Amino acid sequence: MTFHWPSGRPALSGCSTRLPGPGLWMIVGRNGCGKSTLFRVIAGLISPDAGTVHSTGKPALVFQNPDHQLLLPTCSSDLQLGMPATLSRHETEARVSRALADVGLAGFEERPIHTLSGGQKQRLAIAGALAGDGDLLLLDEPTALLDPEHQGDVLDVILGLCERGDHPITALWITHRLEELDRCHGAALMESGRLGPWRSGAALRSGLKRPGG
Repeated sequence: MTFHWPSGRPALSGCSTRLPGPGLWMIVGRNGCGKSTLFRVIAGLISPDAGTVHSTGKPALVFQNPDHQLLLPTCSSDLQLGMPATLSRHETEARVSRALADVGLAGFEERPIHTLSGGQKQRLAIAGALAGDGDLLLLDEPTALLDPEHQGDVLDVILGLCERGDHPITALWITHRLEELDRCHGAALMESGRLGPWRSGAALRSGLKRPGG
């Protein structure tokens, strides 16, 4: 798969990969190597110049800053925004409650969003993806703006969703925090628009210096 920006600068150059299955898969790489562009192609926000994306799940993008995707005043109203309009009231309420419970926010239906902590907002953004039937979550540095406690909370939520016995999800997670690699099911290094092979997160971490820029 290839993608060039209008300026002609390449963002993806022969990028090809296949996820081994459900689980938490992390991507690490320097800024500008194509990680976020890859996510936008998978999510269908931009089209590649060449190549295709094949997915059995519905992709849903979760941004680094949840304030960029939480739009309505309460948790329930925001989750309903991405749900099918054909659902009955009972089905809608049940789906909202289930999505909130899945991310550790049970009972938050009427909670005003402005009263949530940063970690709770990020979990609500994940719940929004689930409520909209997303089962391929694309998480673009979801812990970058959180303190260590809430970083761990968000990671725990995603791991629980990936490992649950009933309909486990698949999650692709961009990270610059190398310590997070120790908890994923596999990780890959992205360089110059290409994604390397999937390896254990611990093995990849051991051979890397902290990517940055």
